Amino acid sequence: MVRDGYIYGFSLLVVAGAVVWFTGSMGWAVPPVLLAAFFLWFFRDPRRTIPSAPGLIVSPADGLVTETVSISTPEGPRQRVSIFLSVFDVHVNRAPIAGELIDVSYHKGQFVNAMNPACAERNERNIVTMRGEGIEIVFKQIAGLLARRIVFPLKVGDRVERGQRVGMIKFGSRTDIILPGDAEIQVRVGERVKGGASIIAMMAAGAAAGGTRERKRAASASVLPEPDAEGDLR
Repeated sequence: MVRDGYIYGFSLLVVAGAVVWFTGSMGWAVPPVLLAAFFLWFFRDPRRTIPSAPGLIVSPADGLVTETVSISTPEGPRQRVSIFLSVFDVHVNRAPIAGELIDVSYHKGQFVNAMNPACAERNERNIVTMRGEGIEIVFKQIAGLLARRIVFPLKVGDRVERGQRVGMIKFGSRTDIILPGDAEIQVRVGERVKGGASIIAMMAAGAAAGGTRERKRAASASVLPEPDAEGDLR
């Protein structure tokens, strides 16, 4: 669990105890107890099985795939996969590939509903560029209607492993990942993914002989140990 869960959850349980002490009634303690349970659940941080085959790009977040689209950038054609995180999803973000952070750029902005495509350019967001495994990717932590804090404790020059915890977005949000134009997308709109565990795309290095589904199953069968939590995700 992320440390915030203990702080918020146990603080509210203390409040509930104090309410019972001063009022002598359990009824008034129900709201803080329910809020404590929500925070302890919301800040959960489950261990994940991380695929280890070469050429894989894993999901940076838990949630619902809402878009897979080809886009034009100054660097050439790219592909974007968008993932919507509701308040019911795990909000810890993970590194899509192993590599070095070459740019981290935070932008203030609005808090438009994260299901709205415009939120990618209008909302508060943190844009992270990574280079490793022979490719360069970008992933964006985008605040949503309820999100009011983006956490990213790492800095330019830091190296991360695939599936490593790198930050979180608090209370409803969206994560975009921008991939090379020749990446083979492995998810579709409407599919649910898990951060660090679900394969978002494959590069040529991971495209062994056989059909796409067979390659994906083979890649998923080869896994890495769960990286230890690093950094303060408060």
